[in-house]
Amino acid sequence: MTTDDDSVLLRREGRAGRITLNRPRALNALTHAMVRRIAGALDAWEHDTAVTTVVLDGAGERGLCAGGDVRAVHDDVRAGGGAAAREFWRDEYRLNARIAAYPKPYVALMDGLVMGGGVGLSAHGGIRVVTERSSVAMPETGIGFAPDVGGTFLLSRAPGELGTHLALTTARMGPGDAVHAGFADHFVPAARLAEFTAALAEADPAEAVRALAAPAPASGLAAQQAWIDHCYAAGTVEEILGRLTDSGVAEAKEAAEAILGKSPTALKVTLSALRRARLLPGLAGVLEQEYRVMCASLADPDLLEGIRAQVVDKDRRPRWRPAKLEDVTDADVARHFAAAPGGGLGL
Repeated sequence: MTTDDDSVLLRREGRAGRITLNRPRALNALTHAMVRRIAGALDAWEHDTAVTTVVLDGAGERGLCAGGDVRAVHDDVRAGGGAAAREFWRDEYRLNARIAAYPKPYVALMDGLVMGGGVGLSAHGGIRVVTERSSVAMPETGIGFAPDVGGTFLLSRAPGELGTHLALTTARMGPGDAVHAGFADHFVPAARLAEFTAALAEADPAEAVRALAAPAPASGLAAQQAWIDHCYAAGTVEEILGRLTDSGVAEAKEAAEAILGKSPTALKVTLSALRRARLLPGLAGVLEQEYRVMCASLADPDLLEGIRAQVVDKDRRPRWRPAKLEDVTDADVARHFAAAPGGGLGL
């Protein structure tokens, strides 16, 4: 079992500061201690002239990071009302903003599964690399809350209505999709990843990319942009579902079925968050909004129920309250955007 001290491995290799998420049995799920350790490393390396590049990767063969440790959130809410969860999110979102503004090249190796909190650690970096094994997603509506860690910033700025589709269905992006949607920059075949990582210890990251990156695979989602844009431009989740069902497109019908399994409250809050995020000028403002949403979600029964069904009991049978979209009121949605207790992030 990894301890807090070795759940993130920090080291220097040549000119690169290396950060390795090291909880492979938990798919490198992110804990509060890990957030603090990464933040401390970035602080130290910013002023270390021997470190010219920061490189993030994950231990094990399965992926970079499957997201935040939502089981810990579940247990904290049940035991203490969510105080520790709020502190975790506050530090996590500040770290996301720090990564986006980091003054040295920050290279994220998004190999394998990258979800939720893993997206927050990687997709705000300056150089984001995927492989043919990459599978990138924001799965939050399936566990009773809305995309966070700056996810609504990225999703709201994806081409057309693609981000709305990804958020409501929790669909996974392959490497070509991730590049098309703005979650990644470069494709490096997995067979070249070790060579690419080694090059970062000595070469400028841009040179390593030029030498070892390859054209990204075609995006399957890009080919479906027409029906995605039409269906998800509707004003409400109910209208979106109606358009998907009536479109006559098989993939659209599958999307509708996927959406219907998600938390009705989370779906409506997510759509509102995405539309609001489009009007905010930058990542900092979106993270502040996400923090308000997440703090409010602590009072939603669906957050505990979603984590229970998907992570704790794993029966995959969440009982959402309310169970129907039409029973989620505008007031239910609006309260998620009220001021967070104890203030915001201060970004």
